[in-house]
Order: sequence, then C-alpha cells, then structure tokens
Amino acid sequence: MATSKIKLAKKLIIKGEIEAVTGLLIGGSNTAMSIGGPDKMVIRNPITNEPYIPGSSLKGKMRSLLEISYGYVKDVNMGKVKNGPSDDPNHITTVLFGSARTDEQQRPSRIICRDGRLLNGDSFRDMTDLPYTESKTEVVIDRITSAAMPRTFERVPAGARFGLNIVVNIFEQDNKTEEELIDLTIRGLQMIQDDYIGGSGSRGSGQVKFHIQEIKQRTADFYHSGNTTDEDYAYQIPPDLQ
Repeated sequence: MATSKIKLAKKLIIKGEIEAVTGLLIGGSNTAMSIGGPDKMVIRNPITNEPYIPGSSLKGKMRSLLEISYGYVKDVNMGKVKNGPSDDPNHITTVLFGSARTDEQQRPSRIICRDGRLLNGDSFRDMTDLPYTESKTEVVIDRITSAAMPRTFERVPAGARFGLNIVVNIFEQDNKTEEELIDLTIRGLQMIQDDYIGGSGSRGSGQVKFHIQEIKQRTADFYHSGNTTDEDYAYQIPPDLQ
C-alpha cells in the first residue's frame, strides 16, 4: 500500500515560563543518595547540577489529563500499564500527541515539549538545604502503635522558574485545524495548573503556574527562504496563562 505524503504547513512556537507555586518533586535517580540524605532525589542536569522539568513529564501530564477529560482512556491490558493512551485516529488527542500503532493508522506526534531549564537558580542556590533544592520530611503514623516513620524527599522550592518551550507542528493533511490543535494545547496547560506535575501532588507538591509570553509561527517557506524573522501568531492568550 502506498503511503500518503505529508507536508509541513507551519510550526507554532509557544514560549514563556513555568513558575513553581509549591515545591516540585520531579523524580530522578537515587544512585548517588548518601546516608541520612533524602529518600528520593530530583532530576538534575549532570553538567550544571541544576534541576529541570523534563519535557516528557509536561507532555505526558498534558495528554493524560486531556484524555481523561474526553473519556479517551483505553484499556490496553499489556505490560504494566493497563489504562493507556488512546490510539484512535479520530480522537483529537491522538492527532496532537501521536500514536505508536504499527498499521497505517500510525501517527507522529504533532507537539514537541522541550525540557524546562531553571531560570532563576542564582537567586536561591545557597539559601536551601541542598544546592537549588529543599528537603521535605513526611511522617507516616502507624494506626495502631502511633509509631512515626519519617521519610525525606528532595524538592525544588516554590518560586523557582523554568523555561517553557512548546512547538506544535501543523501539516496540510491534518484532519484537525490549527486552531483546534493550539486550543487543545492551551487547554492542556490550563488543566495542569488545576492539577499538578511530578510526584506527591495530592500532598501539596507540584502546583505550577504557566506564563505564556509569546506565540510565534514559522511557515515552511520560513525555512526554505532563509528568513530569520518570526511572525506573531494571532491568538488570544487566556488571562490565567499570562
């Protein structure tokens, strides 16, 4: 079967900041954990030692919240994930986030979420328990004996700000309009604000606020012509994301 060709129409580029309203527990490796140190560490850039928000965490949270809101969650019954993402090509979330199906319905992801690097680390690097982070201790109480079992987590403190950089690819053959795809992306960010990112969200961690500063567009001709000037994209950013 001949595969249909696709053609890039434009890229929509969303830039701004992610503000930690409460501490962020963005899980990393515990291989370097020291005796008496936190039980769970945050993920850090191995070169600068600065924490960051992985693009995969942002993208995955957006997709899961949107699919739950539409009722698209699929019972895949495979591996360790029983309730997995939808791969129905008619679902708008599948158009935006892609599908790993192996048949002709396979779709590449239209959205790219970059890692969010720490922007204001110099303002608090030496004011916390660990470089750039705080130690938060939680205590589990035995319901019978009242014995306390403390555990300590490493968190990025409230007030930390990270870069936000999202790209939405628009193809001429898409069965959804660019307005629908950018609207879905914006709704995903709004839903994260009313939920959380990272771990321990039900216990206070992970609340964030997005500050979208600009949305630009680059058409396919932008890359062919060697142009270096982005075009403003006419989109009204909601007040809660400014």
